[in-house]
Amino acid sequence: MKNNKIYNIPALIFILVLSLFSCKEEPEKKQERPNILFIMSDDHAYQAISAYSNKLIETPHIDRIANEGMLFTNACVTNSICAPSRATILTGKHTHINGKIDNLTPFDTTQVTFPQLFQKAGYQTAMFGKLHFGNNPKGVDDFMILPGQGDYINPRFITKEGDTTITGYVTDIITDMSINWLDKKRDPEKPFLMMYLHKAPHRSWWPSPEKFKEFTKKEFPEPSTLFDDYENRGTAAKTAEMNILTHMMYSHDSKIKPETIAEMGNVQPEVPDLKRGLYASYGRANSLQRSQYGPILDSINHFFKENWPTMTSKEKMKWKYQRYMQDYLACISSVDDNVGRVLNYLDDNKLAENTIVIYTSDQGFYLGEHGWFDKRFIYDESFKTPLLIRWPHKIHAGTTNDDMVQNLDFAQTFLEAANIKAPEDMQGESLMPLLRGIDDKWTRESVYYHYYEYPGEHAVKRHYGIVTKAYKLVHFYHDVDEWELYDRKKDSQEMKNVYEDPAYADIVKTLKIKLTELRIKYKDSKALDQKYIEQ
Repeated sequence: MKNNKIYNIPALIFILVLSLFSCKEEPEKKQERPNILFIMSDDHAYQAISAYSNKLIETPHIDRIANEGMLFTNACVTNSICAPSRATILTGKHTHINGKIDNLTPFDTTQVTFPQLFQKAGYQTAMFGKLHFGNNPKGVDDFMILPGQGDYINPRFITKEGDTTITGYVTDIITDMSINWLDKKRDPEKPFLMMYLHKAPHRSWWPSPEKFKEFTKKEFPEPSTLFDDYENRGTAAKTAEMNILTHMMYSHDSKIKPETIAEMGNVQPEVPDLKRGLYASYGRANSLQRSQYGPILDSINHFFKENWPTMTSKEKMKWKYQRYMQDYLACISSVDDNVGRVLNYLDDNKLAENTIVIYTSDQGFYLGEHGWFDKRFIYDESFKTPLLIRWPHKIHAGTTNDDMVQNLDFAQTFLEAANIKAPEDMQGESLMPLLRGIDDKWTRESVYYHYYEYPGEHAVKRHYGIVTKAYKLVHFYHDVDEWELYDRKKDSQEMKNVYEDPAYADIVKTLKIKLTELRIKYKDSKALDQKYIEQ
């Protein structure tokens, strides 16, 4: 027995040492660079995402990004119009720097875009859907993009090999192309940056046939400001041409056939309709698609023909609002379904864990607030944009953030996440401290906005301004010289301009100084006038 115990000691020591080594953690593997999936829709109002409010629609798949990541409640844009917003996102610079101040002014093609930097750093890059300017996106290995606004029905796409037309509904097709690239064309040995860009829900709001049938049966709550008279606002709000009753077109927007209007004889459109009106989109449909859309269009036109002549102005406004919401929200529903398809693909192919998913829009949009559709203004429904970001193991699930962030910040955020150095001339700030929950490293208290496209469609006057969590100071200029101040805490619907209220005199003075500082910081100080600071 004694000898057995002696001979077992080395064995015991060996077992103990072995157990110690077995308990020791494996050396930490080098973190792979994350994939980035950037999802953007066109004119998607934050009010039409149920993560923000389910008053109008449920969007369970888009909501999933917020539920598993972070929802930003004060995300906004630098210039609320499509192409300039996209140029800002791509370059990380204000529109007066990248050259794309409006939809007509050319983009400065010497500007470096963040996809170029990703491509140079070894990422595989792709872009599918709506770019809205330029036919040869820089920095992407593969692309299929819509020419200009593109079409909802049987859309044409620009590719490296030439143009191609695909039969079907645009939201489904863009998703098919994106999933096909992930599944068939992606190099699994490389991280990827994919820009998945929806045309929907841009005007003229053509749903898929099945959504068209479903949503024309729905009725939606009206915003409390639908019949706003702009009493306490300046010239800009009173003269803008985006009122649902007086500026939304019967054929192009509300889906009334030109022949229906011709038959009625007594319908006098408030604004001229587009030459092809309804048929600009519906004319692209094939016989099968027309058989699906036709009965729904007939029902809408029958109601219009029977009821419109006896409706009051108020009833007409209400009817146009419902038609608008039915089509707009039906388009959103398709976007949500398709976002779900892509998220499921990531899950099924074990890509979700190392992929940052971003959902946003190129700006906000009016859904009847103040009687309006469209965007352009610094007022909240236009200025604010949805922003939801998911990054497993980095962002705490279900987090909400109310800091002032902008589309100006996206490029630098993506670059830092991928450990790629951002150019010194980018003007945004990386959101990485906020994503990681280190809020005390975020010091921005205000953002700068500047809208230029006037004279132009919808007649929204040129203006620039500063926005904080508490206040919004705006200067309308060019053919007017008017200031507006809104107390965002007391007047969340921005119904009363308090610029002339003596109680806000000190706030006006302080904000004018800060506005000047922002204009200098962002190199947009050419039109500065010292007298405004001294007033």
